[in-house]
Amino acid sequence: MAAAYLFSRFTTFSFLFSLALLCGFSLAGDPSVSYVFEVSYITASPLGVPQQVIAINGKFPGPVINATTNYNVDVNVFNRLDEPFLFTWNGIEIRGESWQDGVLGTNCPIPPNWNFTYSFQVKDQIGSFFYFPSLNLQRASGGFGPIIINNRDRIPIPFNEPDGEISFMIGDWYTQNHTALRGVLDSGEELGMPDGVLINGKGPYKYTSSVPDGIQYETINVDPGKTYRIRVHNVGTSTSLNFRIQNHKMLLVETEGHYNSQTNFTDFDIHVGQSYSFLVTMDQNASTDYYIVASARFVNETAWQRVTGVGILHYSNSKGQASGPLPVPATDVSQPWSVMNQQRAIKQNTSASGARPNPQGSYHYGEINITGTYILRSIPPTKINGSVRATLNGISFLNPSTPMRLADKHKVNGVYKLDFPERPADNIPPRLESSIINATYKGFIQIIFQNNDTKVQSFHIDGYSFYVVAMDFGNWTEDKKGSYNNWDAVSRSTVEVYPGAWTAVLLSLDNAGVWNIRVQNLDRWYLGQETYMRIINPEENGSTEMDQPGNALYCGALKSMQK
Repeated sequence: MAAAYLFSRFTTFSFLFSLALLCGFSLAGDPSVSYVFEVSYITASPLGVPQQVIAINGKFPGPVINATTNYNVDVNVFNRLDEPFLFTWNGIEIRGESWQDGVLGTNCPIPPNWNFTYSFQVKDQIGSFFYFPSLNLQRASGGFGPIIINNRDRIPIPFNEPDGEISFMIGDWYTQNHTALRGVLDSGEELGMPDGVLINGKGPYKYTSSVPDGIQYETINVDPGKTYRIRVHNVGTSTSLNFRIQNHKMLLVETEGHYNSQTNFTDFDIHVGQSYSFLVTMDQNASTDYYIVASARFVNETAWQRVTGVGILHYSNSKGQASGPLPVPATDVSQPWSVMNQQRAIKQNTSASGARPNPQGSYHYGEINITGTYILRSIPPTKINGSVRATLNGISFLNPSTPMRLADKHKVNGVYKLDFPERPADNIPPRLESSIINATYKGFIQIIFQNNDTKVQSFHIDGYSFYVVAMDFGNWTEDKKGSYNNWDAVSRSTVEVYPGAWTAVLLSLDNAGVWNIRVQNLDRWYLGQETYMRIINPEENGSTEMDQPGNALYCGALKSMQK
């Protein structure tokens, strides 16, 4: 009874605190936006089969978080699930506040029927991002939504103001929920072919007789002659998708928070965890509606035909329904060079301003001496201690019960090791470890993601954007530095690595904290393909890393401190 009373008082206080935030209360000088997210299960049938999905405020996908450069963002999360929960903010750098990152290495999970308020600043950022649940494959059941960070009024965007904006959350989808999928992976099996692709939480338009009747599909209403900014995010479990709009060109203008040289595409590969912005002009005749397609890539596309999402682009003066075959991608995955060249074509717009007034190209990353090299190699899952696990450099990451930065703060020893290998070692058997990178604050490092697995993988670094300077097939060697783009490489936070290939990125370690490095493919991430970077300013005075927040949750060795 006493526990119930205490929870009631806690919930009431949290509600009043959230109400104050919604009314614009902020202690910081910059403006703020605030949200209350109630996370719960609902029943939905996106592919015609009733299933349990994770909704936010009753919506699937969740609502947009809309902010402007340097705004403070508060998100009060109520966990109504039957298991612990965390949100992470894909691509948001959360400078100096890894406490708010929402992954197990930095945060204790929010228990069922508890709440927690994330508070962070979108410092010096603009662009298209998304949030999602970071624990135990929960993203495979939903819980995701878009994040938009707008330019400040005094900093112009490098294109004409669009007539409207549209967000697409695309991703492969299983009719089994995340707990069932966990069981598949725990048994040592692969997840196998998804049951379909969703566009904004909805299944495919009935473009063929193989699509069941009665499935709700996405319809986007537009006006002829107008130009729309279209933000597209691959929030799926593990499948790369090709996105296209029938008969319409897509002008790529932004990649995960950075403006790029503007290039037209008829279709574009978007890998798991990636985000892009396109400008699309409604310049076609309105004799019919048009297909919006997101289809599986880098698989046997004939066998995987069901893994296709189809929506409808509807002109306000349209005279008929879309019909006929779907448009096909211009690039053929059987010709891997041509596919890779599409990604290589993404260049930074060096003359455009981003979050700051100075041009993006004013930071001459190619002239900085590299102070360290890390080669992170992935291989197909292997058995460790009788269980199938995924590894980086032979280590399958074991999340400690006490988050690492919390352990540092409270001097809990033995939680993790600072001995993650800089390069893979073939003579050491794979192992389970809480091993992380001991990085140097203000260092300038290169990371080589070497994919010796059989699937396309996407790699992400929390707290950072990095310059994608090269990618190629084969194994990386030192002489490959001669092929680096040291002038206008795009800066982003998630990059694809093709099977049997490598991708090289450069980054300046100027964001203190403990930051997650992971594969975005949920199956491999769940099986341990991740690590962290610990970046500590030895002269820390509170200006480069915030102190532990007052509302921090406690768990593991510190659970007795939880109020």
